[in-house]
Amino acid sequence: MFENRENKRYRTLAHARIPHVLGEETLLKDISITGCCVESTAYSDIKPETQYEIEIQPEAASKIGKFHLSVEVKWIKSTGYAGEVGFRIVASPKGRQFQRYVDYLAYRS
Repeated sequence: MFENRENKRYRTLAHARIPHVLGEETLLKDISITGCCVESTAYSDIKPETQYEIEIQPEAASKIGKFHLSVEVKWIKSTGYAGEVGFRIVASPKGRQFQRYVDYLAYRS
């Protein structure tokens, strides 16, 4: 799956949240300008090919404030205690903060 990506994914330590779907214990595992993956110990009623708004809280070291992304679920992988969800990024209402964060992660790696 990862070999076919158009854009490089960057590992991150950010928190992610989709109200009423993905709770506080959700981590943004990786992100690029076209997609992202989150890892969570609990999620409910997440459906493939459905759009959501995800709130990203970057790690404090980045000095970048929280921002939102409009995303579409592309895949779901459950592994017992935890699960991962892959998203395609549809839009970024605060595109500047999103781009700064991806640039920060690229620089850091």
